[in-house]
Amino acid sequence: MASEEASLRALESLMTEFFHDCTTNERKREIEELLNNFAQQIGAWRFCLYFLSSTRNDYVMMYSLTVFENLINKMWLGVPSQDKMEIRSCLPKLLLAHHKTLPYFIRNKLCKVIVDIGRQDWPMFYHDFFTNILQLIQSPLTTPLGLIMLKTTSEELACPREDLSVARKEELRKLLLDQVQTVLGLLTGILETIWDKHSVTAATPPPSPTAGESGDLLSNLLQSPSAAKLLNQPIPILDSESEYICSLALECLAHLFSWIPLSTSITPSLLTTIFHFARFGCDIRARKMASVNGSNQNCVLGQERGRLGVLAMSCINELMSKNCVPMEFEEYLLRMFQQTFYLLQKITKDNNAHTVKSRLEELDESYIEKFTDFLRLFVSVHLRRIESYSQFPVVEFLTLLFKYTFHQPTHEGYFSCLDIWTLFLDYLTSKIKSRLADKEAVLSRYKDALVLLLTEVLNRIQFRYNQAQLEELDDETLDDDQQTEWQRYLRQSLEVVAKVMELLPSHAFSTLFPVLQDNLEVYLGLQQFVVTSGSGHRLNITAENDCRRLHCSLRDLSSLLQAVGRLAEYFIGDVFAARFSDALTVVERLVKVTLYGSQIKLYNIETAVPSVLKPDLIDVHAQSLAALQAYSHWLAQFYSEAHRQNPQQFISLVSTAMEAVTPLISSKVQEKLLLSACHLLVSLATTVRPVFLISIPAVQKVFNRITDTSAQPLVDKAQVLVCRALSNVLLLPWPNLPESEQQWAMRSTNHASLISALTRDYRHLKSSAIVPQRKMQLEDTKVIIHQTLSVLEDIVESISGEATKSRQICYQSLQESVQVSLALFPAFIHQSDVTDEMLSFFLTLFQGLRVQMGVPFTEQIIQTFLNMFTREQLAESILHEGSTGCRVVEKFLKILQVVVQEPGQVFKPFLPSIISLCMEQVCPIIAERPSPDVKAELFELLFRILHHNWRYFFKSSVLASVHRGIAEEQMENEVQFSAIMQAFGQSFLQPDIHLFKQNLFYLETLNTKQKLYHKKIFRTTMLFQFVNVLLQVLVHKSHDLLQEEIGIAIYNMASVDFDSFYAAFLPEFLANCDGVDSNQKNVLGRNFKMDRDLPSFTQNVHRLVNDLRYYRLCNDSLPPGTVKL
Repeated sequence: MASEEASLRALESLMTEFFHDCTTNERKREIEELLNNFAQQIGAWRFCLYFLSSTRNDYVMMYSLTVFENLINKMWLGVPSQDKMEIRSCLPKLLLAHHKTLPYFIRNKLCKVIVDIGRQDWPMFYHDFFTNILQLIQSPLTTPLGLIMLKTTSEELACPREDLSVARKEELRKLLLDQVQTVLGLLTGILETIWDKHSVTAATPPPSPTAGESGDLLSNLLQSPSAAKLLNQPIPILDSESEYICSLALECLAHLFSWIPLSTSITPSLLTTIFHFARFGCDIRARKMASVNGSNQNCVLGQERGRLGVLAMSCINELMSKNCVPMEFEEYLLRMFQQTFYLLQKITKDNNAHTVKSRLEELDESYIEKFTDFLRLFVSVHLRRIESYSQFPVVEFLTLLFKYTFHQPTHEGYFSCLDIWTLFLDYLTSKIKSRLADKEAVLSRYKDALVLLLTEVLNRIQFRYNQAQLEELDDETLDDDQQTEWQRYLRQSLEVVAKVMELLPSHAFSTLFPVLQDNLEVYLGLQQFVVTSGSGHRLNITAENDCRRLHCSLRDLSSLLQAVGRLAEYFIGDVFAARFSDALTVVERLVKVTLYGSQIKLYNIETAVPSVLKPDLIDVHAQSLAALQAYSHWLAQFYSEAHRQNPQQFISLVSTAMEAVTPLISSKVQEKLLLSACHLLVSLATTVRPVFLISIPAVQKVFNRITDTSAQPLVDKAQVLVCRALSNVLLLPWPNLPESEQQWAMRSTNHASLISALTRDYRHLKSSAIVPQRKMQLEDTKVIIHQTLSVLEDIVESISGEATKSRQICYQSLQESVQVSLALFPAFIHQSDVTDEMLSFFLTLFQGLRVQMGVPFTEQIIQTFLNMFTREQLAESILHEGSTGCRVVEKFLKILQVVVQEPGQVFKPFLPSIISLCMEQVCPIIAERPSPDVKAELFELLFRILHHNWRYFFKSSVLASVHRGIAEEQMENEVQFSAIMQAFGQSFLQPDIHLFKQNLFYLETLNTKQKLYHKKIFRTTMLFQFVNVLLQVLVHKSHDLLQEEIGIAIYNMASVDFDSFYAAFLPEFLANCDGVDSNQKNVLGRNFKMDRDLPSFTQNVHRLVNDLRYYRLCNDSLPPGTVKL
């Protein structure tokens, strides 16, 4: 024993040293190595058993249990059976003797180690594993321990994480399912007994004023009076031991429910019991008592009780989340809903709104979260099932949900409830679309609820009704979706408004428009308070209270303008005529408001509180322009209807809108407002396209402003937008007019002079490109290139989907600038930021105007690029210039993608040099690099080469296929084809999962479209290499997220020749597998059934992979020198 005693002391001091603050990392590594070596020794477990029973040091106990865990999970097969028996008997005894005194994390770890043994040996060698757990639960002294063991067993055996053979996993699940009924019975008994025992002793409280439940909103939910009576019993007060046992039992249930199927083993009495415990979460009385008695212990007790409610709701939600409900379980579900809505009614029961909110504030936040989860599951998974039950009052449920939503104590809680309403509105919309016959009946059933919801959501976004809450929202920090908390709040609210509008258009409009009107009156009335001061105009509103009220009104107006803009889509299309007058009213108001803002220049006005009111005024102005922009599709439809009858009204709307926009296109205007004006201008030019736009004086002004070189330039973004709008005014065909009246000749001349003015400085660079430039000069040149190319690129992009005539005129105007760009390109090849912009421009040209550029010039461009991107240049860009350099190469490859996709023979001569560029120059450079840059674009290019130029490799003749039944095509350019396929194969050996997924998809597409896997060259020389690589990837678990896709690809490859797969490939694959013996290989081969359908085949693949890993693990765990017969 002395040596064990000495080892224990040594281990304790090592552990203390390891966790000491002063120990260096170097020393920690030494200690770690020492401990690992000790753990690997055969028989180390005996020492650990002694350590566990003799030490009080937590670190030592944890280390000893880790040694056992490693032994059982990785080396168990090689442990002599005598030792196994000893371990199986000693560890449970240790647990029984010390479970009361061990720290909880040590006790739980010890439980897990014992369950790990059960996972390996039950029932064959450890037949009393589960009966022991049941006995522990039934004995009052060890009930908590038994419940911990049960939960651990459910976690570790139902869905085992460690590698086990598939057969063993299936066996364990079946063994556990056989025990479910017994276990659920036991757990029900424990919870019922504790409830009943404490209910008897609970003093009956005096009848409270809310106790009379007879006239209740949901009285018809609980059919039997006894059920209502049961749920109205006072909640018992539990001692801490009983609370602990109940919480463990509920945790067990929640985990069991996560994997057992819904069936009659989940009895009504169990469900009722769970609901009893769910009431703990909404029992404020208990919390109040705890706080009145004031002692710390009572407060903790209140929290514990709340936790029981949370755990019970977790159990309910586990059951709720199952979509597949057997017929016999439907009635139980209905009962669950009835009981939960009883709770919901209890939570929201009060006529005084403040107390509902304060009641929700007093409840545990996690309980509210669980309850909201329940409501979401109910609406998303079960509503369609339950709505058909006559005894389930959906409208009353919505009334409760309404109260629950609008009394949420936190913003997050409110957002979650809005999500539930969105789900409900989606459900209702799809239901109405599928049942057009009784659409009105369905709508009238829910109309009141929807109108109520709309009004309340609108009130919630207004400072007028909800200032305190809205001021808490952060409007500065951006979240992952690039929006602030305030923007998210507004957006989610407006989505609900829009969905109601879709269902009840006239109601929604008549609710929203008067509210907008009220705030508009305030805004339009500001003119009377504008006074002229020495330095300009000033807003003569100074009293603090007035300023605050104005601030709130402006914020509300801004939100309501966004709401009106969001609803624009519900006035167009089939309903245009029916809702015309409403839409016209809105658009006229918006035009009036934008003009008013621009005329009295509220954005430049002095105010008493500039830091608050000035941003408000700018925002309202910007939002009014954005809202008007949202109606551009309506204006376009109005234009096509109006040109037949009365165009005057339309002309006046557009002209006035242009008068509002023009003064804002100036470098003196704040960027937010400037960009809103530019976007509106673009929409009028692009979507509405009125023929008279170009002749409006206001538009002429913008033309002059943009082409005037002496004017102060606009910010880049605005410049690009304005140029796009002006170009589109001249290029886009006018609607409602025949080709002969389009005035192309005049528009072409005007467009040429517009582009000429915009590119003047850029075209002058051509002469200086040859001379080396000084640093200062170079920076100026870069600015000119950047500004000009961003404008030109945008113009081309916006025209790329338009009619041929528009594209022709566009290219004629740009021709000189394009040639200048090509001439400048070689001079800037070493400036990757400039090259990047130039290639972006050329890429856009190739995508939008390649036909207009003509073949000779396009060939010249491609040839210039191919000459410039030598191996050295590619290496410099990719290896030394970081992300910009890589972007340059990616853009170049994208241009080549466009080239190789072009149908016809024009660019076919370039294929050999493009393929050799990829395979001989780009591939070797990026193959060495772990980073994914360039790879995705390169493989897309290779895929496009194959996909769009299949006959470059496979010349199939129609005659051949007729004669031979199946065409054995002649193969051309075989070497290049093989090299491309090899590159794809290599990519599957790399860790980048996105590249793997993309390339697998490309191969599968080539197979679907071109029968790649059936081609002789692929079938005979590559097919099984690919299958082998994909199987190895599955075995190594390196790309586990793609298991399903890989399985399907293996099936598609194997199905080309199943006979060869089963007769030749599979035996060879198994023969070459290391780490498994011949007997195991035979078992693996036998278990792979010769199925030829996809589901069975992929199941066989995953079984093979799983069992191969398991056998390797077993074999690694055998002691060295083990002889296997």
